[in-house]
Amino acid sequence: MAPPENSTETTTDGRYLIIKGRKWRASNPSIPPKLRQELVDELMSARRAVKDGKPGARKRVNDAKVALGERGQPWWEDPDPTALSERIRATIRALLSKRAGASICPSDVARVVGGPEDAWRKYMNNVRQITAEMAAAGEVTATQKGKTVEADNVRGPIRINRTNPEI
Repeated sequence: MAPPENSTETTTDGRYLIIKGRKWRASNPSIPPKLRQELVDELMSARRAVKDGKPGARKRVNDAKVALGERGQPWWEDPDPTALSERIRATIRALLSKRAGASICPSDVARVVGGPEDAWRKYMNNVRQITAEMAAAGEVTATQKGKTVEADNVRGPIRINRTNPEI
């Protein structure tokens, strides 16, 4: 019995989807399901925005695809520092876009980058550092108990917010 036309095959290693005979990089399977779904929702929303000709939509698509591991350095390789930084930045932007008007927790970003096991914890300092760099560039703000803080110089939990919630 032939598989249905809409079925998606994968390579034996699970790294690629085969659609109409063409290989496409699969999303990172170690992203926790709830966060993966948020990123997929953001990707679909950004694709609709591209179709509607909205400004910044292509950047949103790219951010979601990088966060999912479908673009950039392959998710099965140990990330080099530059690729890791870009994936963290893309994940911050994608989650903030998806949760429009709400803040995100740095641990959510680390879980997307590092996976559901405790391996994500080793990325927390990287996430805080990138958050601080993005805050210095005016892209985001880091808050603690509702007050703006320096993400890399404060102890305790922080939240990451859009600098301009209307964007």
